Amino acid sequence: MALKGKNILVGVTGSIAAYKAAILVRCLVKEGASVRVVMTAAAKEFITPLTMATLAKNPIYVEFFNPENGDWHSHVSLGEWADCFVIAPATANTLAKMAYGIADNLLLTTYLSARCPVMVAPAMDLDMYSHPTTGENLAKLASVGVAIVEPEEGELASGLSGKGRMAEPEYITEQISKLLDGAEKKTLNGRRFIVTAGATIEPIDPVRYITNHSTGKMGYAIAEELASRGAEVTLISGRTALPTPKGVERVDVLSAEEMYEAVKARWEGCDGGVMCAAVADYTPAEVSPVKVKKSEGDMAIRLRRTPDIAASLGAVKGDRLLIGFALETDHEEENAQGKLERKNFDLVVLNSLRDKGAGFGGDTNKVTFVTRDGMESFPLEQKSDVARRIAAFADSFFKKF
Repeated sequence: MALKGKNILVGVTGSIAAYKAAILVRCLVKEGASVRVVMTAAAKEFITPLTMATLAKNPIYVEFFNPENGDWHSHVSLGEWADCFVIAPATANTLAKMAYGIADNLLLTTYLSARCPVMVAPAMDLDMYSHPTTGENLAKLASVGVAIVEPEEGELASGLSGKGRMAEPEYITEQISKLLDGAEKKTLNGRRFIVTAGATIEPIDPVRYITNHSTGKMGYAIAEELASRGAEVTLISGRTALPTPKGVERVDVLSAEEMYEAVKARWEGCDGGVMCAAVADYTPAEVSPVKVKKSEGDMAIRLRRTPDIAASLGAVKGDRLLIGFALETDHEEENAQGKLERKNFDLVVLNSLRDKGAGFGGDTNKVTFVTRDGMESFPLEQKSDVARRIAAFADSFFKKF
């Protein structure tokens, strides 16, 4: 059991999803972990401390001290005891307070004292989760190393349907195990990678531009996974709203030309590259310095070819690892195999817009690995899981040397 002997502190806040915290505690105990629970006062309105204490096999912490006998509940001691502090459910209120260092209850003071990895599993209504402020708070927490277990989509307590349901306890248990195992599985220590992600923007005039639907989610997941395995990762990113993954150096660019120059400048000394960005193949030949006004009739824009970033790396690859992506709409396998040869890739990750749940914008992808040894297809899965497959391929590649 991966969690056997681990000390897990579970934080419970005031959400209807608090009932899932009981299942989470049971899962953790079943995995052999020692569990303690700290609750906010609001959490007691949704699930009783007696229930949590019975499942955790330990007393529950709510207040700073026991008013009956004066026993002090030291947030410092709790933080030192834990190997991992997971807050599930984490309300919008608690996330905001964590982001700004507000310490008005035992759970929050414990968070500020914790020396262990911290994980949050948000739970709230979809409008609250999608609000820009919540996104900013989550990004701020991620930037200081807090692991985020994204909520699921489904029916919510409000009666609405959307993203905001707390992830299932079994999945959170898996993520805790992976978080704690990560420090012990630095299989790419000492390796340096470039990862490209997101869409490039090709200006027509100061107002308009040519781009595509890429959000960068796949590339960011890959950068995060490589870094979690000990690699030194430089993420060269087109425009995106995503936060920078933990432990990753990020370089922001706009155009295909800028991305080409950024990659070329950093390829020397790298052990591998993952070309995941949706780079424009063509850019306007002339960029107007002023806004182009609407006039009668049609307008034609002359386009010129942009630099082929992947091909330029493949030409000087040597024994380095080079991975590319192929998003296709027809003749998928044939096109991917052609790209493998033309650009000297070691692996092409093929996905098709004809597969439901694959492609731009979503959290899932359905891919086929194309190599010179053949093809292997995988089911629809989370992009984080696809990223783990790609990182595992990198592990295997470097074991040959």
